[in-house]
Amino acid sequence: MWPYICQFVEKLFRETIEPAVKETHAHLSTFCFTKIDMGDKPLRINGVKVYTENVDKRQIIMDLQISFVGNTEIDVDIKRYYCKAGIKSIQIHGVLRVVMEPLLGEMPLIGALSLFFLKKPLLDINWAGLTNILDIPGLHGFSDSLIQDIICSYLVLPNRVTVPLVSEMELAKLRFPVPKGVLRIHFLEAQDLEGKDKFLGGLIMGKSDPYGVLQIGNQLFQSKTVKQTLNPKWNEVYEALVYEHSGEHLEIELFDEDPDKDDFLGSLMIDLTELHKHQRVDEWFELEEAPTGKLHLKLEWLSLFSSPEKLDQVLRSVRADRSLANEGLSSALLVVYLDSAKNLPVRSDVRYKTKEPLWEDCFSFLVHNPNRQELEVEVKDGKHKSTLGNLTVPLSSLLSEEDMTLTQCFPLKNSGPSSTVKLKMALRILSLEKNVFSDLPSAVQVRKSSLPQPATASSLRPSVSDSLLPTTPQHPTKSSTFTLHHEDGEPYSASPCCSTSNLSTCISGSQKLLRHKESTPSLASDISLPIATLELQQRLRQLQNGSGLGQFPLGEVQLTVRHSSQRNKLIVVVHACRNLIAFTKDSSDPFIRLYLLPDKSRTGRRRTSTMKKTLNPVYDQTFEFSVSMVELHRRTLDVAVKNGGSIPFKHKGLLGKVLVDLNALLSLL
Repeated sequence: MWPYICQFVEKLFRETIEPAVKETHAHLSTFCFTKIDMGDKPLRINGVKVYTENVDKRQIIMDLQISFVGNTEIDVDIKRYYCKAGIKSIQIHGVLRVVMEPLLGEMPLIGALSLFFLKKPLLDINWAGLTNILDIPGLHGFSDSLIQDIICSYLVLPNRVTVPLVSEMELAKLRFPVPKGVLRIHFLEAQDLEGKDKFLGGLIMGKSDPYGVLQIGNQLFQSKTVKQTLNPKWNEVYEALVYEHSGEHLEIELFDEDPDKDDFLGSLMIDLTELHKHQRVDEWFELEEAPTGKLHLKLEWLSLFSSPEKLDQVLRSVRADRSLANEGLSSALLVVYLDSAKNLPVRSDVRYKTKEPLWEDCFSFLVHNPNRQELEVEVKDGKHKSTLGNLTVPLSSLLSEEDMTLTQCFPLKNSGPSSTVKLKMALRILSLEKNVFSDLPSAVQVRKSSLPQPATASSLRPSVSDSLLPTTPQHPTKSSTFTLHHEDGEPYSASPCCSTSNLSTCISGSQKLLRHKESTPSLASDISLPIATLELQQRLRQLQNGSGLGQFPLGEVQLTVRHSSQRNKLIVVVHACRNLIAFTKDSSDPFIRLYLLPDKSRTGRRRTSTMKKTLNPVYDQTFEFSVSMVELHRRTLDVAVKNGGSIPFKHKGLLGKVLVDLNALLSLL
């Protein structure tokens, strides 16, 4: 299908993206694509998930984990400035949702396909001649984000592409998407955050200036900054529209505000599917990716009701909550489908391209009090900014309509004698479906931390532990056994050997192996004892003087490495080691230390538990690193097997080491 997909993409670039770029800035008015070649490396689907719970029986919902690493050739020209540039390669990684609805009892069985990303896909563009574009006046901020914003405006919720397969009448409701609900987020307080501000060259730890960034799909919220505290109180409330609760998450990150670069204080990811079941949660959540800290949230899932009698009850409830955080809470949601206009006026001094525009756009508005608010619509000429007519609709009028929904052609004021605009409007009351609240901890799923899990197996095996089973589509798991390496005579010297590394595996032959780099000079973590590499060298020579070294002289380590693009996480499962060398007389106390290079910070360090007196330790411990798919090709997993002594600095040393080239993950997708 790839050649035909390329034809569609070329049409998309020329008919949609090119006009959109032209409209973003006056200096880009002559922007055009002169060549579009998507290359011969097709887009891949790395995982498929089909939802079976909380799904309408007349629809099928699929999530496709897509990955495109293309050898593209795309040339652009801005003729006004004689500027030429190009794109050498593009990477796109994300989860594309496909909704098939309505299901029909006759061919073609499916009424339409709807396609959209739940959140912004990861995008990495390798530009050629970008400096030429940056030299154009007013375009200093031009970057990949411009292209990403254009993609979002068409393909990220609440935007979608709908492909009809039957008549227009069957698809009327698809053009009027109503959110599944509204999530009210009470962003309250945090405790025991990490102090990032340091004094006297880092000798004295200070406090932090924390703030939070919250995201659901394409909606982003940022809290105020609370100065000089590790226990901030924000008491802020945000309301987010949720179009698809299956597969969506509330993502929260905390930062310490600094003049130069803000420091990361921790994160949290909450599954909206579970939250939808519980309706309301008021809990302290432990922060992930941080040594300390917890966050207090109150979360409410507000369902949509078309019963006007609920409004008074909801308004009383909103007013009853007198905390400062709740000023301006919403009681209703207004969804407006702007269909078209007819008989717009033609001015004598302006020539209009059309007087009967067809928009087919949908908008959603959170409403504080429908009894007092109005919808105002103004039709303007986009080029000349002149007004062609306006319209005011009191929202209270929808309360008396059947199902609180109205479709009508409204006459425009200050316009032509027969100028109209066609609107479809629906008002929905926001309320908890059930007023259930418990002091007991909820079962709302939070992203699991990378703390080691207890070992449950007693032998080296390739199976993935239960904790690794994905809840969302993931890339195929790569489980490999890596040989621990040394250099001939000089372990980890500055000149890596050129021979191919030995690599064996315990998985089926149908699974590909991760390539890994040869050993490199020891890094800071490996020379906490300066004689570590010398000890290892001496032990190797002692082995050489005795029996043969065998195929893998230092033993092997078995890892499972996979990447979750939805969570931007690299998941590493340390399964086991075998045939390690004895550090003391007849045994070792091995543990494994992990870094995701080039990060060598203390917070970037991961470590298994220590297994006592064994040369074949079994760990089955899972660790996570925050890294996007786009960054993956620039990162390396540093795995060191060390001997742990019970007394500090006694009987400790390096048993072996391997570097895993994560760029190989991309080649296996």
